[in-house]
Amino acid sequence: MHPNLSVIRKRRDFLAANRGLRVARPGFVLLARPNHGQGKRYGITVTKKIGNAVVRNRMKRRFRELLWAALPDAGLPDHDHILIGREGGVEREFAVLRDELAAALARAAAGKGDRPRGPRQRRSRRA
Repeated sequence: MHPNLSVIRKRRDFLAANRGLRVARPGFVLLARPNHGQGKRYGITVTKKIGNAVVRNRMKRRFRELLWAALPDAGLPDHDHILIGREGGVEREFAVLRDELAAALARAAAGKGDRPRGPRQRRSRRA
């Protein structure tokens, strides 16, 4: 692990990052938000929709390695970086994920995120 990186562990920090810049790629979604001088921090989220515990842990290990390699040089200073796993992320080549992360970080550094998501529609129980 790089000494200039720290891990985000609190739920409120993950929720705050969700209100920041969002860059979607086929294997993951990158969220970036300024953290007011707390340095470069990262967090990883992989939901149960992705697969069982083995699959989720494999994806988290791959994301961790990607972030350790990319954030010290390409990460935004004093920002929180969150990677959210997507279904195709486990099967993707590591080199492809690395290139996608570099492109997503460059896009975030330029301030060009994807359009914000609207509020989620609640479905009725009867549907």
